[in-house]
Amino acid sequence: MGIAKRIGTPLSPSATKVMLLGCGELGKEVIIALQRLGCEVIGVDRYPDAPGMQVAHRSHVVNMTDGAALRALIAQEKPALVVPEIEAIATAALVEMEREGVAGHFPEFIPTARAAQLTMNREGIRRLAAEELGLATSPYQFADTLTELQAAIDGSDKPGIGYPCVIKPVMSSSGKGQSLVKSAAEVQQAWDYSQAAGRVGAGRVIVEGFIDFDYEITQLTVRAVGAAGEVETFFCEPIGHVQVNGDYVESWQPMAMTPVALHKSREIARAVTSNLGGRGIFGVELFVKGDLVWFSEVSPRPHDTGLVTLATQRLSEFELHARAILGLPVDAGLRRPGASAVIYGGLEEQGIAFEGVAEALQVPESDLRLFGKPESFVKRRMGVAVANADTTDEARRRAKLAASRVKPVSAPGKPTA
Repeated sequence: MGIAKRIGTPLSPSATKVMLLGCGELGKEVIIALQRLGCEVIGVDRYPDAPGMQVAHRSHVVNMTDGAALRALIAQEKPALVVPEIEAIATAALVEMEREGVAGHFPEFIPTARAAQLTMNREGIRRLAAEELGLATSPYQFADTLTELQAAIDGSDKPGIGYPCVIKPVMSSSGKGQSLVKSAAEVQQAWDYSQAAGRVGAGRVIVEGFIDFDYEITQLTVRAVGAAGEVETFFCEPIGHVQVNGDYVESWQPMAMTPVALHKSREIARAVTSNLGGRGIFGVELFVKGDLVWFSEVSPRPHDTGLVTLATQRLSEFELHARAILGLPVDAGLRRPGASAVIYGGLEEQGIAFEGVAEALQVPESDLRLFGKPESFVKRRMGVAVANADTTDEARRRAKLAASRVKPVSAPGKPTA
């Protein structure tokens, strides 16, 4: 398909069909943005009734790590665009389909199948950033066993990472399987956690030296068609965020930075995303200390910390992604400072309810997104509060206050735990 010359009518022979691989809260917002631009959207996820499936034109439940199942579904639906929205996908199969086509059909993979494959695995993207592009990163090594992990920390044939260090599965997301290790006594527990919580089960880990940074940011970077008709790079204002155990709990935009640090952040983001190629939005995570900047990770899709853009920008990260992948003009400008705060499930149950919504929305310039996930966990992200203000400090206060007023409870007719 390439750049959209025209957009058809959904559910008709002229439809512009887009398939989302992953229908969580971020995928749901992308689906809505695509539908507003006239696309027909097919949602795919590993479990039924995922948030995005609730708004897609139709949906399928598929094990997305099964390459043959993905190929069969793409052959059945014949989408013009295939948009991976999670990491746990058979990316090798996407690379094959991008090269060979699917039953005579050649869908475009967003941003590219190679980008999806490299960024699913921390080893691929870290080696690209540090070893091919020469970007500043934390010191790192990889390990396949507990013995190799301990050797990577202590040093054997090469200098050890030492303590403190961070241990992560090479394939995981939202902090799953990640541990900060401060002494040898914690290594076994960190290894066990990495093996239990990785995206694809037990396997390889990365051990990183701990960087004493001042703060971390997400630099949302958009590769989209510019006025000259060529793909250009656009930057949103930097997003500050707080993570607990690797999982985002609040974010705000803009993040105050020195001009030097901001310039370095954007140059790093440009280098990584230009190498990955394609069109769409990328969430580039960076560590910052004064004017020093280190690359951490990149997601070739909307980023969870970017939920704040629902309140701060004229076009949210989801609308930017939709426009970019369709080849339409983008506007990455900030509208007003704002912040977001996560609403957790608080209990483990199917089909919970929420109280305090009216009280939350009494907070000035606030709004809510309750994702509609069918199952709640104590620390599962079930919604987010966003708020605007004249300053990010006040916006953060408002967002956290609004989030605190939303109370997940057992649904009517269900026993209370």
